[in-house]
Amino acid sequence: MLDLVTPALMAAVRAQYRLDWHGIHGAAHWGRVLDTGLALAPETGARPDVVTLFAVLHDACRHNDRRDPEHGPRAAVFARDLHAAGTFDLDAAGLELLVAAIHGHTHDHTHPDATVRTCYDADRLDLLRCGIAPDPRYLCTDAGRDPARIAWANARSTAGAVPPIVAAW
Repeated sequence: MLDLVTPALMAAVRAQYRLDWHGIHGAAHWGRVLDTGLALAPETGARPDVVTLFAVLHDACRHNDRRDPEHGPRAAVFARDLHAAGTFDLDAAGLELLVAAIHGHTHDHTHPDATVRTCYDADRLDLLRCGIAPDPRYLCTDAGRDPARIAWANARSTAGAVPPIVAAW
């Protein structure tokens, strides 16, 4: 799935990204969301292609590192535009899941689809980087609520782990 994160995709993301690339909502966070989402996917039945693209696009249109409730909807439009431009390849059903996950991650608690729920959990399991401990009540999947998974994610988040893929971005 990592082949979906092409230099062209990352160049497009980077060209419009307003925040610090190495900041709290930047590339290292996206890498951890990617690792977490791909770790959850076999257990949740999520589509790894959608999880992968969600990781690099969900915070791509933030205007600040604080409250920015419209960043999800902006990023969903951005994802559609990138897809229409041929920047990444995804079937129609996958695109709809991706757009739903990106759009909803800022305000939805859960979603009927396992892929979208997995995306939400992958992002929420990296909250400790902001000083917010992930609360199992706000996680959407059994795999995400697993105490061992939460401990793993918290350790990575507080250590500021930078997954190796991030170096290519």
